[in-house]
Amino acid sequence: MSSKMSSKISRSLLREHVFILLFMVEFNSIDEMPHQMRLYFDQLEEPTDDESEELIESRFRSVLDKIPTIDEEINAKVEGWETSRMGKVELALLRLATYEIKYDDDIPDKVAINEAVELAKKYGQDGSAAFVNGALARLV
Repeated sequence: MSSKMSSKISRSLLREHVFILLFMVEFNSIDEMPHQMRLYFDQLEEPTDDESEELIESRFRSVLDKIPTIDEEINAKVEGWETSRMGKVELALLRLATYEIKYDDDIPDKVAINEAVELAKKYGQDGSAAFVNGALARLV
């Protein structure tokens, strides 16, 4: 990914946008997502350029394509929890971080975990960051 990385968007911001889109999937059908993505990009306070939008959408679709495999991985490693019972914020973060850990060699595991924990602090409820950290620690 580093060779394709836009100089206009940081990895952290890319990750945050992808997380939000993954969260939106929990409330919209896959068929609705192109329209929902357009609405999302159009309402951003700091608009993204076309190159950044393409990068965000490409990463989002890559994660989306692997969700069945990622969910199996999460369900197998996180004892006492099923993805179907997890909070939507935590699930979206676990899916994204698991994708980065398993399929993106450019992102160190520690970075994927730390970034997911930071997003859990920002978007999740009390305990979200600890849950995400513990779940991802079991995955690596």
